[in-house]
Amino acid sequence: MEDENNYHGGGGYGNKRSYHRAGPTSRPQNKVCIFWQSGRCNRDPCQFLHELPFDQTQTHTQIHDPSSSKRPHHQNLVWTNPAAGANQSKWGLGRHRDNTNANANTGSGRLKLNGEGVGTSAGSDRLCKFFLSDSCSFGDKCRFLHSWSSGDGFSLVTPLKGHEKAVTAIALPSGDKLYSGSKDMTIKVWDCETGQCAATISTGCEVGCMISEEAWLFVGIPDSIKVWNTKTGIEMTLPGPVGQVYALVAANDMLFAGTQDSRILVWRFNVATNCFEPATSLVGHRLAVISLAVGGARLYSGSMDNTIKAWDLSTLQCIQTISDHSNVVMSLLYWDQFLLSCSLDNTVKVWFTNNQEQLEVTYTHTEEHGIISLCGMHDVQGKPVLLCSLNDNSVHIYDLPSFNERGRIFAKQEIRAMQTGPTGLFFTGDGTGELKVWKWCAN
Repeated sequence: MEDENNYHGGGGYGNKRSYHRAGPTSRPQNKVCIFWQSGRCNRDPCQFLHELPFDQTQTHTQIHDPSSSKRPHHQNLVWTNPAAGANQSKWGLGRHRDNTNANANTGSGRLKLNGEGVGTSAGSDRLCKFFLSDSCSFGDKCRFLHSWSSGDGFSLVTPLKGHEKAVTAIALPSGDKLYSGSKDMTIKVWDCETGQCAATISTGCEVGCMISEEAWLFVGIPDSIKVWNTKTGIEMTLPGPVGQVYALVAANDMLFAGTQDSRILVWRFNVATNCFEPATSLVGHRLAVISLAVGGARLYSGSMDNTIKAWDLSTLQCIQTISDHSNVVMSLLYWDQFLLSCSLDNTVKVWFTNNQEQLEVTYTHTEEHGIISLCGMHDVQGKPVLLCSLNDNSVHIYDLPSFNERGRIFAKQEIRAMQTGPTGLFFTGDGTGELKVWKWCAN
């Protein structure tokens, strides 16, 4: 076994666990600490990264998996199940398609601009970096975008400011309250009517992920999961995780947690005691599990080890391991019998279950930058739309199943959390701590 002291070497570099756009030149190639990955690093400070680097200048973005088969706005996607017939799939059956050389704007023309203060050069889709800091001296004559978005059919409703560090998770357990979790060690509760922060809950440590199931709110933090019932006020803590909890998903009265030490912990809900009891631990990944999704009687997990694993929900046994991605699998989304995965290898892959009950990739969409999160929803006309958050501080919005680009959203730092809401609303949270509320509207 590799010796930890030999791996870490000598010298101190200070506490480098916080987000940096440009890491120090003295850090050895921004190398991630392998002992931190397994939850065993006892050095603070450590000269190696205690973060997941997106690239040589950007670090880990937490994942919130928006997929849930119980949410009505994720139903009735127009895609046809590829297993139903050779000519029925919109993407084609038995033949893998790849759009690596395709133009993302094919069929949609130049993107139009949304928002105020738009520059006169409407053809540019590059955001003015001085606009981000309110210091552009060209004003309306600037040839770069002075807008937080481009495209048709959606607009910014309002920003929600309050967090001091990156927003890592967004949840909507009830119709009148929005919850946001952050690296600033707080959860903020927002009044959906007024847009004001109604309450701030201290977690004592960074929020890694957060989901809601009916009235239950689950919050992943290092070494535990906090649970609240927003209706009854019941509060509990689920111990067991080692290190940060990166992903949560609930199904079949079970709660699944993807953890830093490569395990997936499982709890079952006991109706009699109204609490969650430890059930088992799913072992198989070699590095941290940072994305989870449920669909088709299966649990899917994505990991830093670049693999996706499929688990049978009835037996909780691993039934398939996929190694098609060449970098970290950042987010998973199960939608209408399809599984979508995204990775820091710059791809979104679309999977279907073949006649042998095995996942098979049927389409690969390629971006110029790493993809850190996926979110699926319908616009006001009921058309399926996919939001892809990239580590170039933008979200690309695509019509499905064509992957024609619909528009883009821009931010000062990576958009680390996305969540759909009622009546055409959706929410984004970025690395600066700012939430934004967006709304689909008729063209």
